Amino acid sequence: MGPPRVELVDSLASLRGEWNRLAAADGNVFATWEWNDLWWRHYGHGRKLRVAVSRRDGVEIDAIVPLFIWSMRPLRILRLIGHGHGDRLGPICRHEDAKTAERALRLALGAEPYDIFVGDWVAGDRDWAGVLGGRVVRRTGYPILRCPDGSWDELLAAQSQRFRKTLRQCRNRLERDHDVIYRYADSATLERDLDAVFRLHRARFREHACLFCGDHEAFQREFAALALERGWLRLLLLEVDGEAVSSKYGFFFQNAYFAYQSGRDPAWERESVGFLLEVESIRRTLEEGADYRFLGGEEHHKYRYPTEDPRLETIAAPASGRGRVSAAALDALWRLPGGKAFLRRIAWARA
Repeated sequence: MGPPRVELVDSLASLRGEWNRLAAADGNVFATWEWNDLWWRHYGHGRKLRVAVSRRDGVEIDAIVPLFIWSMRPLRILRLIGHGHGDRLGPICRHEDAKTAERALRLALGAEPYDIFVGDWVAGDRDWAGVLGGRVVRRTGYPILRCPDGSWDELLAAQSQRFRKTLRQCRNRLERDHDVIYRYADSATLERDLDAVFRLHRARFREHACLFCGDHEAFQREFAALALERGWLRLLLLEVDGEAVSSKYGFFFQNAYFAYQSGRDPAWERESVGFLLEVESIRRTLEEGADYRFLGGEEHHKYRYPTEDPRLETIAAPASGRGRVSAAALDALWRLPGGKAFLRRIAWARA
């Protein structure tokens, strides 16, 4: 039995089969080959891939670490493919195999010279900063609703009387006065349903900068089509009198729903169409016997129901003196007024 080792590759295509085997074991839609390959084609911008393949006994692939060189000068910076758009990034391996994940990331970073590794929205329950001798520069929530032995009726019964009354009144009022339909997008409706999703998202968030609309819309549309082909897409719409007024855009992968994005028409705010669609989305997910992942963020509505929150962290792990100075500067800049906006701008600058 030989020692574990990694090899660095600069192409994703040859890894597709093994990659998706590990992604299924990881249980994360953002670990799939399709997500990473598409992200790289849209956002790689000519940068250099340094994907690390970890082999057990020198033969079987037990982990993949999707790294790339984000910057060469003035600092050599390594990052993870999918940053900005995906959550719980990191080594792709069996979800419960923390030792393999740690070993693979250490070996991957040891195989490539760098000044600093920036791990965006990695698992907050893995202490990656401690593992790599780095620091946490950002934290946020990652709430999950699990009902392993329950049902929607049991979850609803566990809510407050006020919650149940509000839900009942909102439903009854909307259905009394209007023709109401909840439906999923399919191959025949996908394009126009995505039009509605982006329209409703822009209506809800106005000019708020995000990684969903604008320059990122082409990426999201292409992945939605791929996800539909794979059976992963769950694009749920609430239509009132034939018009979409609220949307829930997410993915169903390995018995979990990933609630990726939502939108609603402000003109229907008083009718609570966003709340009603979220409840319907949760009900349908629980009926499939799956977990509901609200994904990154600490918005109030994400914490009405969750049973756990393993958190997400962004870490900066230096490997040189310049890297240590940069990690401290990154931490400080993130806390300054205007620092967040500046970091977001440079994060998407082309090499």
